[in-house]
Amino acid sequence: MALDLILRNARLSTADANQVPVDIGIENGKIAALKPSLEADGPEQDIGGKLVSPGLIESHFHLDKALINDRVEIQPDRMIRDHMERTASIKHTFTPEDIYARSKTTIEQCLQHGVTHMRTQIEVDPNVGLLGFEAIEQLRKDFAWAIDIESCVFLQEGWTGVPGADENLVRCLDQGAPVVGGGIRYDTDGDGQIRRVFELAREYDVDVDFHLDGGYQADELDYPLVCEITDKIGWQNRVAFGHGSKYSCLPVRQQAAIGKRLGASGVSLAVLPATDLFNAGRHMEHTVMRGVTDANTLIENGANCTISSNNVLNPFTPFGDCSLVRITNLYANVVQRYGPKDLGVCFEMITDRAAKLMRLNEYGLEIGKAADLVVWDASSGADIIAKIALPLCSFKRGQQIFAREAPKLFKP
Repeated sequence: MALDLILRNARLSTADANQVPVDIGIENGKIAALKPSLEADGPEQDIGGKLVSPGLIESHFHLDKALINDRVEIQPDRMIRDHMERTASIKHTFTPEDIYARSKTTIEQCLQHGVTHMRTQIEVDPNVGLLGFEAIEQLRKDFAWAIDIESCVFLQEGWTGVPGADENLVRCLDQGAPVVGGGIRYDTDGDGQIRRVFELAREYDVDVDFHLDGGYQADELDYPLVCEITDKIGWQNRVAFGHGSKYSCLPVRQQAAIGKRLGASGVSLAVLPATDLFNAGRHMEHTVMRGVTDANTLIENGANCTISSNNVLNPFTPFGDCSLVRITNLYANVVQRYGPKDLGVCFEMITDRAAKLMRLNEYGLEIGKAADLVVWDASSGADIIAKIALPLCSFKRGQQIFAREAPKLFKP
């Protein structure tokens, strides 16, 4: 048997810890064989017993407004919550070249941290128009060799009564945008926006991904209406939303009920720990709330949840190195989860569970799936999260994307 590539002596992240290493045979960009001592011809790489996982997935990201920290003034009062306004104030200065360049730099950093798939949210408010959508579409094509990018178009700054807003969204859907979303919090008619998003989803047969239930006033929740409409129109497993930070302000029994409701309706939640932690509790002088929902609790009660970076180096999240593993470790610290079981679930949230949110049918460590692979110097997915492991190399459809040399100590 002749293969395009054979990765020898790999330990699969999905296998039992005691299982012997296997060889991964790759043909036409897909996994063609998984067995010890594979008898086949073709180029070989010896993984040396290192761990191999499927590629990491950023399930909720903002490429179009990444790396803009240097364009906005620093707010000296930490209790002021004006990140949306400061971002909106410079969006009119964005150009296609500018958005492309910042997004390109960000994507290249994500690749070096093992990301092979991304759903990016793209703002098409009238003050920026379709510039972001068009720039990211070009980037998506240019980087198809290394990453699958899926665009979700939405309105960040309001929809109801905003001239040109609805038209911009429709134009993107006419041009093939595969996901439609919404920024409910900043609309004068949040319920109306939710209903309009679903109306467009049905008309264009696309998936849905909201920004939902951010903040701390847990007596006002939007997820019930989303679940209700999802069930009514049969959009189960095609609906997701990011944030859900209000749930962190609820007792565990109420969080469990939310998990059951989301699971029953096939609605996924992407927890965004860096952004929610940075922005939570701005109204509090001391004993500041964390604002990061414990996705593990929701998962234990039937929901599908993911973890994602959301923003990198902008007013919403003025930090970041595009390491999704670091973000997941941050999440585990904040919600106080540790150990093989809990951290194993955390790793699922940036791999298999994120693939479920994005409906990636060719994803995983199985024969016939795409050979999107990452190699780690770690014992398990949980170990990757615990020590914020750096990937050693990655492959997209069997083609190597990058390699990282291990550091060396020069002793006297």
